[in-house]
Parts: sequence; C-alpha cells; structure tokens
Amino acid sequence: MSLGNASLARTAARTGFGRPRPSIELVGIAAAVGIWLVVWAFGEPWSRFLVAGQDARCYWVPGYDAPYALSEWTAPIAYVYSPAFLQLLAPLKLLDWEPFLGLWTILLLLAVRFLSGPRLFALAIAVAVPELIGGNIHLLIAVAIVIGFRYPAAWSLVLLTKVTPGIGLLWFAVRREWHALAIALGATAAIVAVSLAVDPRAWLEWIGVIGGSVGKTNGTWAAIPIPLWFRLPIAAGVVVWGARTNRRWAVPVAAMLALPALWYGGLAMLLAVIPLRDPRRSAFWSPTARTGRRSAVQGPPDPSRHDQLGELA
Repeated sequence: MSLGNASLARTAARTGFGRPRPSIELVGIAAAVGIWLVVWAFGEPWSRFLVAGQDARCYWVPGYDAPYALSEWTAPIAYVYSPAFLQLLAPLKLLDWEPFLGLWTILLLLAVRFLSGPRLFALAIAVAVPELIGGNIHLLIAVAIVIGFRYPAAWSLVLLTKVTPGIGLLWFAVRREWHALAIALGATAAIVAVSLAVDPRAWLEWIGVIGGSVGKTNGTWAAIPIPLWFRLPIAAGVVVWGARTNRRWAVPVAAMLALPALWYGGLAMLLAVIPLRDPRRSAFWSPTARTGRRSAVQGPPDPSRHDQLGELA
C-alpha cells in the first residue's frame, strides 16, 4: 500500500466511513446559534410556551428618570441593582428591545465561551441554558470573578449588582493580598463616586430598595428555597478554605452560594470553575503570570514555586 493510500485509510478509520466528523468546537458554535435563535424567537411578545429574556428586560425597561419605579423583588420586571450598572448599559439601552436582547444574548454566549474554552463550549451551553434563556447577569459575574484574580477592579461588577457574592473578596483578605483588595474596593468606590455625582437621588432610592429586600431573598419558584442567612456563612467558609489551600475555584462556588436568591440560572456561575482549575488557563489570571511564562522560556519551573504558574490542587 502506498503512503498516500495508507494515510487515507488512517483518516477513514478515525472519521468513520471516510467522512469527517464535525469537530466539538463546531458543535458548540451550532448550539450557540440555536440558543440565540430560541431567545430571539420567544423574547417578545411573551409566549405561553417559553418566556425568553425576562431578566434582560429588567435592564432594558427602567428609565433614568425613575429607575426603581419597578423594583419589587419577586415581580416579573424589577430592577434592583445599583444606578452605576444601569448607567453602564446606557449605550445598549438606546436600542429597541429586539436588538438589545439579541446583543445581550451574544454577550452572554461570549461569556460562556470565555469560561468553557472551545472543547467544552457545547457542554457549557447545556449547563447555562436557563441563564441564557432568562438573560440574567450570573455569567458576567462569573467572568468578573475569573478576571478578578489578575485585575481585582473587575470585582466592582459583583459589588454593584448582586452585592452579596462579594464575599469572594475574603480570598484577598485571608491571603493578606492587601494591594489586590484595595484595588477592588478602590475601583468600586471610584465608580460609585462618579455615578453618585451623575444622579445622587437614584443612589438614595437604591439604598431603600436594598433595605426593603432584606428578608425577601428567597426568590420565587425559580429559586432554590434556601435563605441567604443560612448560605452566607457557608459561602464565607468555602472562600476561607479555598484561600488557605490555594484553590481559586472555591471562590465562584462561594459566590454562587452567596447570591441574594439562589436562582437556578445562578448555577451557571459554576462554569468559572473550569478556567480556575486548569493550570494553563489559570496561570494567565495569576498576578505572577508573566513570571510563570518567563520561567517556562528559561527552563523547567522550580517545583517549590508551582504557585507562580497558578496550579491548583
């Protein structure tokens, strides 16, 4: 058998019947397109079969003249995040509902792709289906947590939206990484200062909304009925354990447990475990990533300094 025929035979054996199988990456892309079409089709008007984009609509509906006119915790349309997040969405809110929902869903799909990587994209989409259909921000929070290990300012998204998942900042305190903690809190304070100068009245209203939501954080039928007062100490313990044992993946787990309401869609935050458990990817988000890459060029890393490569137990 010639070399060419042998090569063809090996290719046929790998692919089956001589036809190439679609790569797992293409399956993920196809799944992403399918989910986007479903959300687009059932986003407006509301369908009895499927309600898509309901949480995303909570960000599109509020006006800047009365952002908390609809802020009842368990109502279908309610905005309960800080004024800063609404101001951040200002360019998107210029759009009509349909293009807003389309772009918002693309943003969430990109977040899934960032967290999962190409090979796990299809599986991650399956995990995140409730979140992608609803359009909440849990996936964006998961991305902020991953990025926050190298760029702590990303934690401002967590603190200015869901608030309580900010328990993950205990990671920096336990490890005495005071510089990173200061950046996270300082960036948040700076955003608050700018937003407060733009609309101080909205901030007073938000404080009232937060106060009125205390004791109402069990959510609705779409949430797991475990109260926040019970979950929050557990979440803190998970962060402390993770910080002491160098397990970054414990932080998104704790943040998910500390959600004001444990929505089923919030389980998608666990996708952040994927990059934080992968030494190659977690190294990029390590503050010492450059040192790790330089060591890789110069020679094998010193096993006693494996933490510089972001390797996790």
